[in-house]
Amino acid sequence: MDELIKAIQTFKERLESIQVSLHYDDKRARLIELQSVSADPSFWENRSRAQAVSQEIAQLERWLSFWTDINKRTGDLLSLADDDKADHAVNMKEDFELELQRLEKEVAEKEVELMFDDQHDSSPAILTIYSGAGGVDAQDWASMIERMYLRFADQAGWKTAILQRTPGQEAGIKNVTIRVAGPFAYGYLKAEAGVHRLVRLSPFDADHARHTSFAMVEVLPELEEALTITVNDDDVRVDVFRASGHGGQSVNTTDSAVRLTHTPTGITVSCQNERSQMQNKEQAWKILFGKLEKYYQAQREEERQQLRGEFTDNSWGSQIRSYVLHPYKMVKDHRTKYESKDPDAVLEGDIGLFIEAELRRQAQERLEH
Repeated sequence: MDELIKAIQTFKERLESIQVSLHYDDKRARLIELQSVSADPSFWENRSRAQAVSQEIAQLERWLSFWTDINKRTGDLLSLADDDKADHAVNMKEDFELELQRLEKEVAEKEVELMFDDQHDSSPAILTIYSGAGGVDAQDWASMIERMYLRFADQAGWKTAILQRTPGQEAGIKNVTIRVAGPFAYGYLKAEAGVHRLVRLSPFDADHARHTSFAMVEVLPELEEALTITVNDDDVRVDVFRASGHGGQSVNTTDSAVRLTHTPTGITVSCQNERSQMQNKEQAWKILFGKLEKYYQAQREEERQQLRGEFTDNSWGSQIRSYVLHPYKMVKDHRTKYESKDPDAVLEGDIGLFIEAELRRQAQERLEH
């Protein structure tokens, strides 16, 4: 029994250490601050900001509720196990051990949040998939990747919306932009940015030959406003056009789609998912803010790398992951070396372990620097 008590005490100390790392007190103070803001009578005058604040409050409440529950259960477990006068303490040792295992598993799953240190990690993600080299096979591959992420998001209980989709000429898609909303959606999905390579027997080749196809995945945070840069309205050209594809009768028969072009950088974004031109414009601005933040962040990082003599070219051909369906079956991440011999499951959305492995690699890299 003494060993069990010691194990519970060690776990309790680990909890305290993790909560310090996750800035528990800061998050609790932030929740109190936001609750005060939301109580203001004028809170809902700015609806988009009010929705963002309400979403952050809900996330903080869920997060703090989790740790409150874990702390209480751990304290109760320690009290029961450490009660020398209670006859049930020894008789229930096996139950205590099972509860400790449950607590450890729940906390281990939550520890991934230690790897979320970017200020945008809790934001919704804007995920864009582009077909690359490989013709029709690449466009089909892009649609397979799209399905994989939609299934992953669905399994995670996240909400998704197709903001822009351009179908391929014969099959698949040329590109698609998806909004993914859920707890730490950007924090998780940012690990998926890069080139994804497929090797398979082509269903579009009369000889059924082996083909290699590529798809590029871009992941951005959805931002209500640009945080580190100034965007002048005069620098952004706004074009409206008729939406294409799915979306309902009024979407397809009115000039509701919006395209924004940032002339200094040439960055272009578009949105045609919503029925209202105003809603599409609002969503397009959020995507543009995310792209510009990423653009200037990458520019600053390149400058820092060049000053340190570490600059490397991250070109289209530098794939992050390979999915091989022939002559053998395997999915391999080239950054972490993590592998799966069940590509069918991966393409059905089972990519959680790949994402976690890359997040851990990034966290370790930050510690080493």
